[in-house]
Amino acid sequence: MGAQTNVAPIIIKKKKSSGGDGHHGGAWKVAYADFVTAMMAFFMLMWLLNATTEKQRKGIADYFSPTIPIHRISGGGNGYYAGDSLQSEEILPRMGSGATNTNPVDADRSRGDSGLSIDGGPHDGQPDDLATVESAFRSHSGESAVEDELLRHVVTKVTDEGLIIELFALEGRPLFEPNSDKPTPILRDLARLVVHAAALVTNDIAVGGHVRAYPAPLAENPVWTLSAARADSLRRVLETVGEDPERFRRVVGHADNHLATTDPLDERNNRMEVILLRH
Repeated sequence: MGAQTNVAPIIIKKKKSSGGDGHHGGAWKVAYADFVTAMMAFFMLMWLLNATTEKQRKGIADYFSPTIPIHRISGGGNGYYAGDSLQSEEILPRMGSGATNTNPVDADRSRGDSGLSIDGGPHDGQPDDLATVESAFRSHSGESAVEDELLRHVVTKVTDEGLIIELFALEGRPLFEPNSDKPTPILRDLARLVVHAAALVTNDIAVGGHVRAYPAPLAENPVWTLSAARADSLRRVLETVGEDPERFRRVVGHADNHLATTDPLDERNNRMEVILLRH
């Protein structure tokens, strides 16, 4: 008992910590996160202003604007909602793509004789205009079974020379009577589509004729005369259905020199080209 009385007593002290000491709670973390987010948004805004064009910035502003119910090139319903094709002659001037050849607007006429757009770039015959014509063919797809059948004969592509509208024959559906330059009703219907689409621009026109090869050497191979005659026949058909004769700059027969398929005798090689030339 005497030994135990010499042991020092053990004292345990509990210290209470208040919430306002130390790191002062987590409120500063929320404030710092808001600051970092704001700085990230600021630098993203500065990057967008430096890396985008005026047209792109306008598109971004339209996307975030609460006063615009839809994008200006949308469609369906009344007015803009009418469900019309975006590439139709009636919609193009209203959707902001500029005037067309048959429906000029005041902004287009105010450009004067220079043909320059508001931003200083060329207006007629440029890629955007040719792409509009190219889209005019796609916009007909699905409108009727007749037009869908006609569009099976059409291939379009934009090249350095201009927009090439290729019209080609199918098995059992020729563009001309056999071994002649007499056009079939199919070619006349295709010519109407071409004239309607070409009216969207003022580019000059070139016409080219291609024919398939003949199976055996002939004393007088008709590929040159036939391709040239068919090219001129197509030119006359285009004029008949409404094309301005002053727009034609070249009518050429290419014979069988540029085949579309690996089989020289394939009917697909009987084709015509209408080229909307770049200015």
